[in-house]
Amino acid sequence: MAFTPSTACCKPSLALAPRASSRGSAARAQAALLCTPSTSAFRGLRTPASAAPAPRWRRSAASTGIVCGKVSKGSVPPNFTLKDQNGKPVSLNKFKGKPVVVYFYPADETPGCTKQACAFRDSYEKFKKAGAEVIGISGDDAASHKAFAQKYRLPFTLLSDEGNRVRKEWGVPADLFGTLPGRQTYVLDKQGVVQYIYNNQFQPEKHIGETLKILQST
Repeated sequence: MAFTPSTACCKPSLALAPRASSRGSAARAQAALLCTPSTSAFRGLRTPASAAPAPRWRRSAASTGIVCGKVSKGSVPPNFTLKDQNGKPVSLNKFKGKPVVVYFYPADETPGCTKQACAFRDSYEKFKKAGAEVIGISGDDAASHKAFAQKYRLPFTLLSDEGNRVRKEWGVPADLFGTLPGRQTYVLDKQGVVQYIYNNQFQPEKHIGETLKILQST
């Protein structure tokens, strides 16, 4: 299967200076807000004078409006082995020989992430017809993934990246002042090479449409 080249490694993303992360219930409440589709441009917000300087990669991104991770178009991402929703270890290398869609999302059961998962579910037959596998990854544990998959009848693999180790290795950018995990989708070809990266935090269902365009254009 041949892929058409994409025009950019990822879509524009809001790159604002990070602030201290909230914990406990406040963090879950922020996650729910983050996963809800929105058209807000976060205008009028200012970075507190006491806030730490933005990391170099984020300062650079702020000047361009584009955030790119360590894994880029044309690269082979590092392999990983994570537990799926049934507690079984799954390695990325297992899927060599077929296209793979790997999407990172903030958390199970939040509004936008649920819409995204259900949209992948509803288009799953189209992905299968294109010969592709779908893998969702978040920091939730296997038990959370299992409940999430059963509740919404998700037919694809969900992997538990507790501690966000793989997310960090792939360089998936954070969102909302750098306090919460971002939403990013990768399309890998049969050889495991990244052919397309799509980042859109506030329109989760667009990840499915954009990804299918790449797979169906071959």
